[in-house]
This record gives sequence, C-alpha cells and structure tokens, in this order.
Amino acid sequence: MIDLQVEALAQALLAKGWRAVTAESCTGGGVAHQLTTLAGSSGWLEGGFVTYSNAMKQRLLGVPEAVFIGPGAVSQECVEAMAEGALQHSDAQLSVAISGIAGPGGGTPDKPVGTVWFAWASTEGDLKSLCHCFNGDRQTVRDQAVVAAISGMLRMAQN
Repeated sequence: MIDLQVEALAQALLAKGWRAVTAESCTGGGVAHQLTTLAGSSGWLEGGFVTYSNAMKQRLLGVPEAVFIGPGAVSQECVEAMAEGALQHSDAQLSVAISGIAGPGGGTPDKPVGTVWFAWASTEGDLKSLCHCFNGDRQTVRDQAVVAAISGMLRMAQN
C-alpha cells in the first residue's frame, strides 16, 4: 500500500512541477528512505533533514529556542517550524516534518510513548499539523509515522 502512495505522490508532485523535502526526528530519515525506493525519485524529491537533536532543529531548520523551552520538541509548534524551515532551506515546494516519542522510554503522562506530531507545508502558504498516538514497539511506531507522513504529503500534493 505504501508503494502505491509513494507512486501517487510522485505523480502529483510531477504534475505540479513540485519537489518535496523531509524534516525528520523520530523517524530518523525513514520517510526519505521510503520515498527513494521509487526509481526516478530524484525528479521530485529535493532531499531531507534528519534533525534528531534540538540543536540540529535550531541550526538546520531555524526552530526557535523558545519552542524547546515552552511546548518542547514533540509539539505542534516544533513540527510547524520544522516544516517551514525545511522549505526555507531547500528548493522544495512541499515539506513534511515529524517529531515524536517512539519509545520505549521518554514518554510522560501528557506525551506518552507513541505520540508523534506531523506538519505539512507548501510554498503556496498551506500549513497543516496533527498529532497521532500510535501503539506498538519502537519500530512499529516509526513505521506507522512514516506511513502517516507520506499520506499527508499525498493529500497536500493532490490539492
């Protein structure tokens, strides 16, 4: 199923003349990896940022330090800043950003293991974000996050 989504995303991006970029934390480059499994992805994929630490989120994507002091790295504010920063630091027209708690540790009552925030942005001014709470072990959470990220990219590219 994910292969079909990647193919549909490629077609939608190519039809618009767009390129995509990823900004990933808890997925560790998994979205970009999945996108590059399709031959010819260099025609529509700009690249990706793997920004696991807060310092890298600040340095490469321009996430304000206040985000980490306030709502934190796993928040709507963080992923929206990551998505917008990825667009600003690339030649892409569509971005996805992911930050979450894949586990097995790191969860809190407010942000349990499996909490993953997503944001999708376009150079047309669209910005959408949402939070999922996935079940399963670390790899299952990461795999589900990759699928959700690509699904959101496809929805935005098809609009």
